[in-house]
Order: sequence, then C-alpha cells, then structure tokens
Amino acid sequence: MGVSNEFKAQLKAGKIFEALTLALSEAIELEITTWVSSADSDASPGVRTDQSLSGQPLPGHCMRTRINIVDGDIENEVGSEFLNSGPYNELREFHLQQVHEGREIIQENLANLQQLFTVLTNTLSEIPGSRSRSNPQQVLPSINPENP
Repeated sequence: MGVSNEFKAQLKAGKIFEALTLALSEAIELEITTWVSSADSDASPGVRTDQSLSGQPLPGHCMRTRINIVDGDIENEVGSEFLNSGPYNELREFHLQQVHEGREIIQENLANLQQLFTVLTNTLSEIPGSRSRSNPQQVLPSINPENP
C-alpha cells in the first residue's frame, strides 16, 4: 500500500495522530533520481540484470539528489555518464529542474501540514474533554517509550 493510501486509510479509521505521524515521517526527505533505461531493461547497458538488484541503475549511470528538510542536508550524486564527455550530459539541466520543482513541492507540503495542524489543534480544543484542552502542548502523542 502506498503512503498516500495508507494515510487515507488511517484517516478513515479515525487514527488522526497515526496519519499525521506518517505524513511527517514522509515529509522530511525528498529523493530525485534521473537515469536512462531502455525498453528492454535486461539489455540496457546501464542497468543491473541480476535478480536482487533488477531495475536499479549501475554506478555512474544515474544522478541522484536527496534533500533532508529537518537537517537541511542536500546530497548530490552525478554519475560519470552525465558529465561533459558522457552520453547523457544534456539531462543534467532536466535533473536540476526536477530538484527545483521538488523544493517547491516541499515548501507547499510544509505549508499544507502547518494548516492541517492549525485546523486539528483548533478542532481538538473545541471538543469537551479533549487532550489539547487539558494540555495544549500535547497535541500529538508522545514518541518517548518511557513516557507514553
């Protein structure tokens, strides 16, 4: 089940905190990978053909960017096939555009999560006997196993 479907299932089951925890865990990192494959992946020179790694690009045959919004880290991997002398060097600009769009998506997702938390906090504060009314700092459940 995809994360989006799992999130929706949690909401339908009334497990709001679990759904939000899932959303937050998925919202902290974005990975963008660019690689060229052929119609027949078994015959593609840049793709591993052994069963355990089927469908994964060989080293040097992909570009990958990971953005971690919690730590502020950005990691880039540029395979040799995408460098000036490589056959796929024209795809670097495409990858950079995808990274730029990814940053915009992260910003939009964070704004949406902030709005969701605001609505949730306001809704919980209006429910009689709600946890947020008795302890406004404890809107989300504790993740410390010694202090549930």
